[in-house]
Amino acid sequence: MANTRDMRRRIKSIKNTAQITKAMEMVAASKMRKAQQTALAGRPCADLLNRMCASVSRRVEADDHPLLTQRPVKKELVLVISTDKGLCGALNTNLLREVLKTDEASTCYVTAGRKGRQFIERSRRQLLADFETKDHVKFLDSKLISKFTIEKFLNGEVDKVSVAYTKFVNTAVQHPIIQPILPIVEMAKKLDASIGDRDTGQEVEDVKDDDVEYVFEPSADAVLEALLPQYVHFQVYHMFLESRASEHSSRMVAMKNATDNAKQIIKDLTLEYNKVRQASITNELLEITTAQMGMG
Repeated sequence: MANTRDMRRRIKSIKNTAQITKAMEMVAASKMRKAQQTALAGRPCADLLNRMCASVSRRVEADDHPLLTQRPVKKELVLVISTDKGLCGALNTNLLREVLKTDEASTCYVTAGRKGRQFIERSRRQLLADFETKDHVKFLDSKLISKFTIEKFLNGEVDKVSVAYTKFVNTAVQHPIIQPILPIVEMAKKLDASIGDRDTGQEVEDVKDDDVEYVFEPSADAVLEALLPQYVHFQVYHMFLESRASEHSSRMVAMKNATDNAKQIIKDLTLEYNKVRQASITNELLEITTAQMGMG
């Protein structure tokens, strides 16, 4: 039979753990609300910018700008956006499972997040660079990373650039995605299709089938030179926002589940402790009664 002292210590230890997980849940909930609002607020701008670039890319030649040039993929670069900390459920596991599906021989990696870097190092894959990012990612921070990937693509070191990140759906659901960003034609096609899936109206079809002719001022080269890199920078920044919203949502849910489980364990242990203590009291009463009867 378990010792009541050990059971009291275990109950106290689990109560302390429950207090910690509850505090972490509240912190994650506070960060989650801010991250969700930021990610959702950036979606209309990202969708509109994508529709414009998708429409423009269909009306210009691929040779008009190097970022539009499609070439045979001999080497691919994957930017892995993960978290620095754990305790966020299966978020990183699901994302890194998608990364495992990439061809190790023809793929090199850039990481943003400690969990992603550790995974790439453990799996002995080619790691080009690792960037440290803050919890609240700023546009200038993500721009350094996207600029690095653009340079690799323009130099011809890689023929395709993709981003592995977790797309925020709602507090309970987050989807790991590997999204191509370079050449821009591939990103525009895939993002345009995803917008069409979300939009049930006729607006997307009108954008796809319109006969708008663009007049570039001062020239197509000048407009594309300014627009396309900024397009890539903003899309990468928005992927960071989606990843942060997913991280805090997943951590809040994980900590809530941990707190609920701790409370259930405390309840079960308390019940067992009361049974053991009651049995001990009953045995002591029986011993006293037996001793008294023996003396009488």
